[in-house]
Amino acid sequence: MTNTSRFQIVRGVAVLAATVLVATACEMTVTNPGPIPDTALNSVLAVPAIVNGMSGDLSLALGPMTLRTGLAAGELTAAGNFADEGFFYNGTFTGLNANTDWAAAQRARWTAESGLERMKTVLGTGFETNAETPRAYLYAGFANRLLGENMCSAVIDGGAAQSDSVYFQRADSLFTRAYTLATAKTNTSVANAALAGRASIRAWLGNWSGAVADAALVPNAFVFNAIYGIGTSRENLYTADQTITRREVTVWGTYWATQPKGDPRTPWDTVKTGTALTKGQDGKTIFFRQMKYTALGSFVPLVKGAEMLVLRAEFALRSGDIAGMTTLLNTARAQYTGLTPLTAPATTAAAWTMLQTERGAATWLEARRLWDMRRWYAEGTNTFLTGRNKCVPISDNEMAANANLRK
Repeated sequence: MTNTSRFQIVRGVAVLAATVLVATACEMTVTNPGPIPDTALNSVLAVPAIVNGMSGDLSLALGPMTLRTGLAAGELTAAGNFADEGFFYNGTFTGLNANTDWAAAQRARWTAESGLERMKTVLGTGFETNAETPRAYLYAGFANRLLGENMCSAVIDGGAAQSDSVYFQRADSLFTRAYTLATAKTNTSVANAALAGRASIRAWLGNWSGAVADAALVPNAFVFNAIYGIGTSRENLYTADQTITRREVTVWGTYWATQPKGDPRTPWDTVKTGTALTKGQDGKTIFFRQMKYTALGSFVPLVKGAEMLVLRAEFALRSGDIAGMTTLLNTARAQYTGLTPLTAPATTAAAWTMLQTERGAATWLEARRLWDMRRWYAEGTNTFLTGRNKCVPISDNEMAANANLRK
């Protein structure tokens, strides 16, 4: 079961406005009252809209980062004229290039965490039993994971710079609450998503036994998505816009373009103008179109069972069990159509290459690869980030606005 049954991108204020309209249906006079006061959200009726707003802000932050961190991690090649994308592709991005993504990801975190505080006040003793509360904790967890996996430092609400692990610690607590409350409400989808989110976080914090325990409980076919839509630009998936509507980035020039096009985890295709291969927006770089997200409303996986199997496979490899790693990787591959089983590698080095390739395919264009490359680089099992930036720095705008960063 996925979360696609609920269109979560709807803005909170829009739902609240609709509620007001229904309540005054007998009055036919139409007026524009201007912005809805913040206090209008202090209502039990507004709680679903508040949580949908958390989902929306998470999607808004995640979309561009699937593209820009994909460029930084070698999943994509720049083929257009956007300056930021060029710097991310070259691995030389700075705080100036980070302004947009830093702000959007921090907004997603703040919206979810402050929304939870508002819900506690509004719902009172009914907070923990409200059907929307587990979902709110879940989005707060994913927002912190997005920051932890991509940002160099943690900055919380104007505070001082801290270790990026702070985001993971916060996410662990938030996912735990989401899992506990979702289980109590028998909300299986949210409970599984929380377990999967916590599994990855615990691995990144060094708690591999806890990570594997969580991952083993997630069904192999499970998927939980970030939601996008075909309406306003806020609802659109940025990566689809830049690769389907436009030709700003390409799969050409990446490792994935050297692999057969039939892998359903990393789908791409050539594009031709007449008989010649089409070029990107820059007029010179060959354009291979990613086909994972083919529409502005395509969903982006936040977690899935196949990733959990690969996570367990990584732990097996870390424990020296190459055969066990291969079995788990093959179980993950079996979740997709057309993938043949792998043969166990003969050496540990070859096993790490296989594991990293399989994880890269399982999480392709989901804003997860830069973190993987960073941690493997630190451990000496991957050299892609040599001479390149390994994470997104604190943005220039944050540095200028936050006095705690200028001490």
